[in-house]
Amino acid sequence: MIKGKPFVKWAGGKRQILDKLLKYVPYEFETYYEPFVGGGALLFELSPKRAVINDFNKELINVYKVLCDENKFKKMCSVLNNYEANHSEEFFYEIRNKDRKKAMFKRLSDYTRAARTIYLNKACFNGLYRVNSKNEFNVPFGKKSKVNTYEGNNLITVSNYLTMNDIKILCVDFEESVKDAKKGDFIYFDPPYDSDTSTFNSYTEDGFGKEEQKRLAKVYKELSGRGCYVMLSNHNTSLVNELYKDFNIHIIEAKRNINSNGKKRGKVEEVIITNYDREQQPR
Repeated sequence: MIKGKPFVKWAGGKRQILDKLLKYVPYEFETYYEPFVGGGALLFELSPKRAVINDFNKELINVYKVLCDENKFKKMCSVLNNYEANHSEEFFYEIRNKDRKKAMFKRLSDYTRAARTIYLNKACFNGLYRVNSKNEFNVPFGKKSKVNTYEGNNLITVSNYLTMNDIKILCVDFEESVKDAKKGDFIYFDPPYDSDTSTFNSYTEDGFGKEEQKRLAKVYKELSGRGCYVMLSNHNTSLVNELYKDFNIHIIEAKRNINSNGKKRGKVEEVIITNYDREQQPR
């Protein structure tokens, strides 16, 4: 089976540690939940027939929904072709600044907004997605003379996967997105990461701080109590180790390339936390 792959570069994306994640995925499960789907690397790799995916980033979720509509999908690609042809620093800022005019931005078609999201992701500095307190995209130009915004075959594969299976797409709070999860379901949490120092987490205008990490741990424990399989990725920090001390904490090494400070890119310790031992599961 040909599997899709992420169509955007997302901070904390999981493609380069997929092999490590797959070692801890349950052998069998019912519905797959991913409350912080981002670029969807694990989703596309597993390609479950039934899934509930969610992200609090409205513009990202809009792209997923456009990919589920053949007509809008084609129109989005047409807009992207136009953006590629007109790409320049001046054009980038023209497209980026569309969200500064709130009333006009709301009137944009969903497929035009989807094209904007993908274009900015490909053309901005280091593929970063960041918004300010007004929810305005504020990453600077990436200084590329040309951009390739999409791979047609991959987008078709992703679109076919989303439309030919039972995939529910949400844009709600992570806790709300898993309210229907039941025994035997598999939930993979990949939240904005905790840090022992200040860190980037402005994927949405609300951010994701220490209190949110604590709320997430509470939800994790509730799901575990329901009999769900729960897996979570995060940085190997003192807070994360304290919050999940009653579960299986697997330390891995990962390479991170998205950081405004080049000296802070490179190998970092991350954790994969599970409420189950896969080796004790039936195959």
